[in-house]
Amino acid sequence: MFALFFYGKISFMKDFCLKIINSRDICSELESIGFDQSYLEKAANKYRYLNIKIYNLSLPQTNILKQTALSVGADCAVNRGVLTANVKFSDCILGGSVAQIKQIVEKLKYQQFSMSVLSEEIDKQLELSKSEPKIVGVLNLTKNSFSDGGMYYDFNNAISRLNEIIEEGADVVELGAESTKPYSTAVSVENQLEKLEPVLKYICERNIKTPISVDTRSAEVAKRILDYGVFMINDVSGFDYDEKMADVISKSCVKVVIQHSQGLPENMQDNPTYTCVVDDIYKNLYKKLKQAKNKGIKQENIILDVGIGFGKTKEQNFELIKRIDEFKSLGCEIMLGISRKSFLELSDSSNDEKDIYTLALNTLAIEGKVDYLRVHNVKMHRKLIDIMKNFKEI
Repeated sequence: MFALFFYGKISFMKDFCLKIINSRDICSELESIGFDQSYLEKAANKYRYLNIKIYNLSLPQTNILKQTALSVGADCAVNRGVLTANVKFSDCILGGSVAQIKQIVEKLKYQQFSMSVLSEEIDKQLELSKSEPKIVGVLNLTKNSFSDGGMYYDFNNAISRLNEIIEEGADVVELGAESTKPYSTAVSVENQLEKLEPVLKYICERNIKTPISVDTRSAEVAKRILDYGVFMINDVSGFDYDEKMADVISKSCVKVVIQHSQGLPENMQDNPTYTCVVDDIYKNLYKKLKQAKNKGIKQENIILDVGIGFGKTKEQNFELIKRIDEFKSLGCEIMLGISRKSFLELSDSSNDEKDIYTLALNTLAIEGKVDYLRVHNVKMHRKLIDIMKNFKEI
């Protein structure tokens, strides 16, 4: 026997209100609709999406990854030649929710063709976190700086600016005694040390606690100044200028910035060419990272820099800034230096105006998970970071 219940006519809405959610805080969005609190964190991974590019997989590896992705409802884009076996290798783009990617990671652990190793590498990408950037305040001890034209070449002026940078809230102060702007020439070891050592001695004598970085391509300069308790060496050539630099760094516990640069300052802006600027520089930094680790430099001591303005066109620089978060996948801290550089096309403008546009672009860098911002105007960027931090906490 069946009982029939009649509840009356049900009325359906004819007007629908929709909104695309751009907020990265999907947990808050789920909470706002009354979603089950006990399942909130786990469910959030179903709404967070990732696209991971994996380079140069063999045909068997490509097919395994593709089929594994499809088996969990995700997907993996491959070279069209994979279907007909007309290619031996393919780059792949694996896409899906975080929850699906985690399922893929588990399934790949039991596959052949070194897929368990790939599983571990994908898993590492899921652990990458966002950090608040540190401000690196630039102090040029040169006559021909593109930014300040030698204002701090004099020792007393340099010390005054040093204390000012610290007062403004720099997390790191970077000293440089060699300009590497486009078409500049190398500065000797002796001339660099002549400017660096008096300032470093002052820092030691005053027991200044703010970490100090030194911008130099010279292994001999780096070796000589390490005794002053330097926190970091910034090699804008990425070990290309002086092959001994990696050995000097490996024997110490300092951090090192490995920067990408196409060519030398004398010629780097002469028709810089790339197949794909982001991929080319990504692969170059990946190779340099492996070389550094093979030399014995710990990964946690390595900071990578895409080298804005070092052998790039204006368009290439903007592409790198727009996609800077992709370089976090290398597993190292990232530095970005765009402050007052020529690609802004403000050569006739004041530093105050250059700083405004630098600040605007560095807002994108902060959103892109950059760990270090190398800037001239520390005060302005400290305020920016504080504002963005408060904004996110609301």
